[in-house]
Amino acid sequence: MDSVEDNFWKDVHDSENESADSDKDSECVVSERGNFTAAEEDRVSGSASDSDEEDAASPSTEAAVVQMLKEKEGREEAAEDPGFGETYYTLTSDEAAQQELQSEDRDFRVLLSELDSQNPDVSVYYPIVVLSPRLVSLLKDFVESEFFVIDGDSLLLEFVDEEVQHLTLFYQIERFLHDFTQKGAKYIIVFFKDVEQMYLLYPRCLFLRTALIKHLKHNTCVTIHTEFSSCFSPEWEIFLKKSYPYFIIISDIGLSSLHTDYLTIFIAHSLSKKVNVVLASGQVSDTLRVYGYHLQSLWAHRVFFQMHAHHLRCACEAMVGHREASLYLYEHLELSLKSIQEEVICPPSLLFCFLFSMPELLVISTDGLLSSTSFSTISQQERSKPLSPEVVTDLCRMQCLTTVFLLRMPLSQRAKIRILESCWAKEVLPLIKMQQLCAHFVLKQLSDTDDWKLDLTYLPDLNDDSLLRNLAHYYEMEYSEGLESQKELGKEMDQEYQFLWDTVTKLTQKYDAGGAFPVRNTSQLLLDHQKTSFRGTEVSTEIPDIGLIPLKSDLVEEYAGDVLEDLPVLQSDDPTITSLTKYKEFDELRHWHSGRPLTEEYERVRCNADAKSKDAYDRKQIQKYQTFLRLYGNTLESGASKFIVHQKDDPGHTDTAVRKSKQTHKSKAEVIAEENSRRLRAKEEKKEQEQWKALQVLMEKEIKANLTTGMNKLDKYLKTVKSKSVKFSVEMYGLSACMKAWKQHCRNQGTVAKCLLGALSSSVKFLGCPAGFQTNLIFNTILQMREGSDDKSRSRYDVGIGSSRFQLQCMDYYLLREERNDPDPRVQHFIPDTWQRELLDAVDNNESAVIVAPTSSGKTYASYYCMEKVLRTSDEGVVVYVAPTKALVNQVMGSVYSRFTKKLPDGLVVCGVFTRDYRQDVMNSQILVTVPQCLEILMLSPRCQNWTKRIQYVIFDEVVLYEERYNDLEKYVCSLKGSDFVFDHFHPCASLTVNHIENYGFPSDLSLSPRESVQLYDTMVKAWRKWPRAQEMDPEEFVSLKDKIVIKKMDARKYERELKEELCNWIAAGQRQKVNEVLEILKPHPVDCSENKKWREFACFVDKLHEMDKLPAIFFIFGLDSVERAARNVFLNLLEKQDNERDPKMVREKEVIKSKLRKVNKALMKFESLDVETVRPSKQESLVMLLNTKIQLQRRLEKLTAIPSTCTYANPKAVDEDTLGNIFYRLRFQRRGHWHQVLARRGIGYHHGSMPMRERQTVEMLFRLGYIKVVTATSTLALGINMPCKSVVFAEDSVFLDALNYRQMSGRAGRRGQDMIGNVFFYDIPLPKVERLIKSNVPELKGQFPLTISLILRLMLLAAKADDKMDARAKALSVLKHSLMSFKKERYAGLLKIYFMFSLQFLIKEGYLDQEGNPIGFAGLVTHLHYHEPSNFVLVSFLVKGLFHKLCQPIKEGSTDFSEDVLEKLVLILANLFGRRYLPACSNAFQRKFYQSKTFLEDLPEDFADAVNEYNAKVEENFAHFLLTTAKLADMEEEYRLPLSRTDFTSEEWHGSELASHLIDHTKRTSAVSPFACLSGVVDDDLFHWENVNEAVLRSLGINVTNCPLLCLKKYDNQRRNMPLNAYALDFYKHGSLSALTTDNWLNEGDAYYLLKDFVLLIQSIKTSLSELCDDPNDNVLLAFQKLEEIYTSKLNAVQ
Repeated sequence: MDSVEDNFWKDVHDSENESADSDKDSECVVSERGNFTAAEEDRVSGSASDSDEEDAASPSTEAAVVQMLKEKEGREEAAEDPGFGETYYTLTSDEAAQQELQSEDRDFRVLLSELDSQNPDVSVYYPIVVLSPRLVSLLKDFVESEFFVIDGDSLLLEFVDEEVQHLTLFYQIERFLHDFTQKGAKYIIVFFKDVEQMYLLYPRCLFLRTALIKHLKHNTCVTIHTEFSSCFSPEWEIFLKKSYPYFIIISDIGLSSLHTDYLTIFIAHSLSKKVNVVLASGQVSDTLRVYGYHLQSLWAHRVFFQMHAHHLRCACEAMVGHREASLYLYEHLELSLKSIQEEVICPPSLLFCFLFSMPELLVISTDGLLSSTSFSTISQQERSKPLSPEVVTDLCRMQCLTTVFLLRMPLSQRAKIRILESCWAKEVLPLIKMQQLCAHFVLKQLSDTDDWKLDLTYLPDLNDDSLLRNLAHYYEMEYSEGLESQKELGKEMDQEYQFLWDTVTKLTQKYDAGGAFPVRNTSQLLLDHQKTSFRGTEVSTEIPDIGLIPLKSDLVEEYAGDVLEDLPVLQSDDPTITSLTKYKEFDELRHWHSGRPLTEEYERVRCNADAKSKDAYDRKQIQKYQTFLRLYGNTLESGASKFIVHQKDDPGHTDTAVRKSKQTHKSKAEVIAEENSRRLRAKEEKKEQEQWKALQVLMEKEIKANLTTGMNKLDKYLKTVKSKSVKFSVEMYGLSACMKAWKQHCRNQGTVAKCLLGALSSSVKFLGCPAGFQTNLIFNTILQMREGSDDKSRSRYDVGIGSSRFQLQCMDYYLLREERNDPDPRVQHFIPDTWQRELLDAVDNNESAVIVAPTSSGKTYASYYCMEKVLRTSDEGVVVYVAPTKALVNQVMGSVYSRFTKKLPDGLVVCGVFTRDYRQDVMNSQILVTVPQCLEILMLSPRCQNWTKRIQYVIFDEVVLYEERYNDLEKYVCSLKGSDFVFDHFHPCASLTVNHIENYGFPSDLSLSPRESVQLYDTMVKAWRKWPRAQEMDPEEFVSLKDKIVIKKMDARKYERELKEELCNWIAAGQRQKVNEVLEILKPHPVDCSENKKWREFACFVDKLHEMDKLPAIFFIFGLDSVERAARNVFLNLLEKQDNERDPKMVREKEVIKSKLRKVNKALMKFESLDVETVRPSKQESLVMLLNTKIQLQRRLEKLTAIPSTCTYANPKAVDEDTLGNIFYRLRFQRRGHWHQVLARRGIGYHHGSMPMRERQTVEMLFRLGYIKVVTATSTLALGINMPCKSVVFAEDSVFLDALNYRQMSGRAGRRGQDMIGNVFFYDIPLPKVERLIKSNVPELKGQFPLTISLILRLMLLAAKADDKMDARAKALSVLKHSLMSFKKERYAGLLKIYFMFSLQFLIKEGYLDQEGNPIGFAGLVTHLHYHEPSNFVLVSFLVKGLFHKLCQPIKEGSTDFSEDVLEKLVLILANLFGRRYLPACSNAFQRKFYQSKTFLEDLPEDFADAVNEYNAKVEENFAHFLLTTAKLADMEEEYRLPLSRTDFTSEEWHGSELASHLIDHTKRTSAVSPFACLSGVVDDDLFHWENVNEAVLRSLGINVTNCPLLCLKKYDNQRRNMPLNAYALDFYKHGSLSALTTDNWLNEGDAYYLLKDFVLLIQSIKTSLSELCDDPNDNVLLAFQKLEEIYTSKLNAVQ
C-alpha cells in the first residue's frame, strides 16, 4: 500500500496547484503532469539570475536555459510513471464477506449466494482516486448554465439515520435539493439499477430508496434517471459524453465496505471520463453559495483508470451483480427473496403499502413455524424465540392503527406527540425488517404497474415508527391499567381502522387473522421496557427566560424601536444586569487604561512611503515608485500626462451646455505647443505621402502577379500609416485594385465566378474600411449590376448575391455603426458616443450614475473624467476609486500617474493607495485607489469622518453587467484531426435547445454577427421548406434592409431580433421539431483527441494561429503548473524550429568568430596594465585595430545569433531597446527574472497569481505594448486587467471555467480601435460545456446576510465616538436599513432588526458595550480584528482569563527569550483560531507518510479549549433566544409543506381523538422548530446546541448556523466523521518550507504563500494592539508576540 501511495504522490504532488490570492479566486486547484513534451524546474531560471551582469537574452544565457530544460526533460521522461507506480490489490475472500454479513442482526440475515472470491479489493485505490479535494464554491453567478448530476444513492446516504423518521428524512432531502433549486442550480439525479442489490442487507434503507425514487419522480420537477444499470453501462457513458455535467456529487462512504468500494469505483470512473467529482459529505451553504470538496479530473486519473479498468470493472460487476438471495428469519427459516417478491399482492391504494405487506408477513410467520424444525443447525440457546402468529397479528393491527393516524391526524398534532425513547424487543426486530423488505417489493410492484391509478402524493409519509412504538407502549403499559385509561379512537378513526383491518383479513387467505378489536389479544411485550423512557418526564430542562438588558441609544431606537415594543426587558435589579462587568469607557483616541494614543486601523497597514515623510531615503523610494508607475501607465494610456491647474473660480452648477460652449483661454505656452504639434504632423504626413508614391508602383506589380500576396503586403503597410489622408489613399487604392481584379477575372471566365467573391469581401475585411469606403465599394458593385448596357453585360460582373446579403455576409462586422462625428471638447483622443456624453453630463451636474456597458466599450473614461474634474476644482476634494482586486489597484495607479500631473502644496499628492497589504498617502491624496473592505474601514472609522466629508465621488469598478459589445465575437471550436487542426465556426444559436428557448428565451447578451444572422436564416429555410414567412424574412426583402445602399449595424440588429422572435414563434406554433432541426444543423462536430496528444500539439496550435494572423492571443489554462509548461512548450518548439532552419555553415562560422573573439579579448588584456599615452604609436595602432576587430566580430556574431523572425512571435518594432531594458531591469533580483526575459524575447509570457508582482507586471506591460504575442494565463487576467488582444483561447476545461469567467475572459478579445472583431477559440473543450457557457443568462443580484456582531460593534463605535453624531448615525442607519437581502421583504427586515438586538445583548454581556451603547473594554481590539469573527472574540476571552500570561513564560525570570515549546504552542493556539481550513473527512483515511508536516492540526490545550467551550455556550444561548424570538416571523403555511414537492400536511378535517390527545405531550416546546423535525424528537431545547440548528430551524426564516458566530473545536460531516483542520501555519513554523506544504498539506505554493502572509499580518495586528493595551512594554505576552512575529516574518521572507 505504501508503495502505491508513495509512487503516486512522488509523480503527482508537484502538479496539484491552486491560487489563493484575492486576485485569482477562480484559478484551478490542480494541473497535470506528463502532458507536455518539455519540462523545467524553477531553479533553471533561478540559476541564470545569479549573475545580474549577463544579458538575459544573450546566446549563452538562452543556451544554458535550453540545456537545463532538456536535461530536466530527460530525467522526467525516465522517471515518469503514468501508472502511479506498481499498484497492488488484494482479494476479498468468502470469509471477509461472511464476516460483514455476520455483523448484521443474527435473527435477520440476507445471504448472497455465489460470492466471487476473486474480487479485487478496491479500498487500496481509495487514496489515489480521492486525491486532494479542495473546498470550492459549487454555484457561481451563472448557476443555470452549469448542469450537474447528483448520485441518488449518495444523496440518500447523506441523510439516512436510524433515529430519523421517514417523513423527516424526506424533508431533509427536499430541503437540500430545494436549496440548490432556489439558488438557480440545474441538476438531475441518477439511481443506478444494479446498486439496489447492495441494500438487501439493509431493508429500511432499501425501502427508503425505492420510496425516494418514486416520490422524486412523481411529486417533483426534478429529472430522475433510473434507466442506467451501472456506471460502466454504455448508455451511461453516452449520457456523460453528450451532457458533460459540470460535476457529479458522489459520497465517498457507503453503507458497508463493499458499498464504499463501489462508490470509489464510481468516482474513479467519472474522473476518467473528464468529469469532475464533488464529495457529498462536508458541504456547507449560506444565503448565496454552496461550498463542497471538489476533485478535479486529471490526465493522471485517466491513465490510472485505463491501466486498472479491467480490475475495477470486475470488482463492480461482482458487487452489484444480480445473484439469487436468501433471507434467514430467526436464524433457521430460509426464504427466497424471489419467491417473496412473486407472492406480493398488488392492492389498489398506495397508502396501504405497509398494510398489504402484512398478509404476506402473517403467512410467512405461520408457515415458518410449521417448517422450523426441519432447518436449523444453530443451537437452541443461540436462537431468538420466534413470535407466535397471534403476536404478529397484534403487531399488524397496531400498524393498521398507525396508518389511520397518518391518514387523519394533521402534522401540527403529530409534531406534539410525546417523545418515547425506546426500542423494539429482540424478537420483534426481524419481523420489522421483514415488513420493510415486503414493503419495498409491494411499492416497487405497485409503481411498476400501469393498471392502478395511484396517488403518490403522500408517499414520504408511509410509516412513522415513533408513532407505532407509542401505540405499542400504550397498549402494553397503559391500556391494561384500567378502564379509565382505555382511550377512544373516535368515530371516524374507528371506522377507518375497521375498514383497513377487514381489507387485510380478506387478503390473508391462509390464516385467520381475527377481528379488528381488541387491538391486543396477547400479553407478550413488543418493546424493550428496560430501555424505554419518555423524554422530559424524568429530567426537565428549563429554557432560560428571554429578557433584554435595557439599552439607551438613539441609533437603536431609530432602527429597531418598533421591534423593541414586543420584546421583554429585564428590570434593573435583575441579576443579569447587576452582574455586568464594569469597564472604563473605550476612547478611540487613547487607550482606556494606559492613556497612550491608539493607532487607527488603516495606520496598522504597512506604509511603503508617504509624501509627508522627511526622510531622504523614503522620498527617493517614492520617486522611483512614481517613475515606474508612469512607465507602467504609459503602456495603458497612449496620450501624454495632462498637467492639471487648480481652477479657483469653479463654475459650480451652471448649465452644462453653457460650460461646453464657453471657449477656454489658452496660455501662450499651450498655443506654441499646439502649433509645433501641428507642424510636426504636417511634416510626417508629407513624408508618408512621398513613401506611398514610391511604393505604389511596386505594389501595383505585386497585386497583378498575385492578388492575395499583394493585398497582404498592402495590409501590413497600411498598419504602419498614421496620416488619415494617406490611409484613405491606400485603402481606396486597395479597393480599386480588388475591383479591377474582379472585373478582369469575370471577363476571363466568361461566367459568373464565385471564387473571387471571397477575395473581394476579405480585402474589405483586412483593409478595415471605414463606412464611407464601404459605400464606395458597394455602390460600384451595384453599378456594375444595374448600369450595364444589357442584361448580359450586367450578369458578367454579378457577384451572384443581392446587395443586402452581400453586405451582411461579406461586410459583416465592418458595417457602419451608429457613431457620432461631432467632437466633444471634454474628450481629446476620440469622439464619444451618446451614452458617454450623457455620462459626462452627469459628472458635470454632480449626479450619480450606473454604467452598464460591456468590456472594451470605453466606460472607464468617465472615471478619469471624474478625477480630472475634482483635481481641477480644488486641492481638497477626494475621489475614491474602488477596484475589486489588488491587481486592478496597481493598474489604476499607473493610469492615474500617466494621465495626471498636478502641483500640490507640500505633503499632498495626486494619488494614494490602500490595501490590506500596504498603504501610501491615504489621508493626503486627492485620488485614493482601494478595495471594498478597506473603504469600509475608512467609512466606519470615527476618526476619519472629516476625511469622508471631502469625498466627492466614489467609483465602483467592475460591477459585472453585460450588454451588447462594440465588437462582435466569433467563436470557433478547435480540434485535432490527425496532424491538422480543424476550426469549426460555432454559431451562438447552436448552444441553445428548444426547451431552453421555451423556458428562458434567448439570453440577453447572446448576439449574432450579421453573417451569423444570414446563416440562421438560410438554416431556417432549409429546415422548413414551406415556411410561410421565408420570403418576408429574406435579407433582400426584409423591411429594414430592402433597397438600402448602405446597411448599418443597427439595421442588422433589427434583422437579428426578428429572426430570434420568429424562432420563438415556431415553438409557440408547435414546430418544435423544425426548431430542433435548425439548431442541430448549426451545431459543429468537433473531433475528439486524447489529452496527451492535445498538449503535445499545443505549440503547433499556437503556430497555426500565428499563420492565421490571430495573434496576439491569451491562452487561458486553469492549472498553475500547466500555464508555465504550456509557455515552455511553445518556447522549445520555436527553438526546435530555429535549429531545423539553421544553416550548418552559420554554426561553424559562429564558432570561428567566437574563437577569434576570445583571442582578441586575450590580446586586449595585455594592454590593460599599460598607459596608452606612453606606449609607442605602433602599439597604439595595434590597440585600435584590435578594438575595431572586436566591434566587427561582435556585430557579426550578433547577426548570426539573432533570433530569426520566423522563430519568434515578438514584435521588435513595438518597443525600443531602452524601454525594453527599463522593463527588464525590474526583474534583475527576481528568482525567475532571466527565464521571463528569455521567453519575452520569443514573444511568449505566462501569468498567474502565484507569480511575484514584478513578473506579472512585466508580462502585462510587454503584452500591452505589442511586444509579446502569446500569453498563457489563469483567470488572473479575467477581471478588469487591461490586456486587450485579438484572440482568446480556452485551452483547458475546469470547474472554474464557468459562465462568469467565460464572459470576463472572452471580453479580452477584440481591441476597440484595433480589431473590428474578437476571436474566441475553444481548444478541445467538450461541446456541451461550450454550449452552456454561451447560452447562460445574466444573473440576478441577490443579497447576502449583511450583519455580523463585529460590524454591529463598529457601527455603535462610529455612532458613539464620531465628532458629527448626526452624520455618523445617518451612515450607520444606511448600513442597517439598506440591505439587499431585505429589499422589499418586510419579514427579512424584521429578522435583521431582531438579530441586531440580540447581537447588542451579546456585546453588553461580554463587556464590549455599556447600557448607553458606548464601547468599553477590549472593543478596539475586537474591531481591529473584525476580518476574523468569531476568532477575535475568542482571542479577547483568552486575554481576559489570563491564559496567554500563563502560557508565555520566559526561559528564566527577567529574560526576553522564550522556549521553542512556548512559541509553538502560541502558533498552535493562533492556528486553531485564525486561517482555519478544514480538510474533508476522507483525508483521515490517508495512511501515506507525510514527509515533513503533520498536516492535521492538534487540538487546543485543555484550558484554552475550556475557554472556547464557555464562549460557545454563551453564543449558543444568545442565538437560540434569537431563533425563539424570530419564530413569529416564519411563514407557517410554508412550514407545513415539503420544500420541493410542495406537499401539504395540514389536514382539512380533524375532529380529534381521545387516544390521540393522550399521546400528545402538552409540555413539549416546538414553537421555533420545523414540524417535520419534531417527528424525530427535536424540540426547542435542541436549538441551544448548534449541531441541531440547520435541521431544526424553521425553513422560511432563511437562517442557518453560519449566521451564528461559533468557533467549533470539532467539525463533523453527516456521517459523524471528523473533519480535521489543516496545520499549514504550524507546520510552516516548524520546517519553514513551502514545498513541504504542497506535498503534505494539499496546498499549492501560491495558495500557501498568501495564507501564510495573512497569518503574519494577523500576528502583526495582534502585536500592535497588545503594545497599545499593555502598560508595561516588557509584558511577557507582548514580548512573546513580538518574538513570534519576528521569527515568522523572517521565515516567510526567506521563501519569497
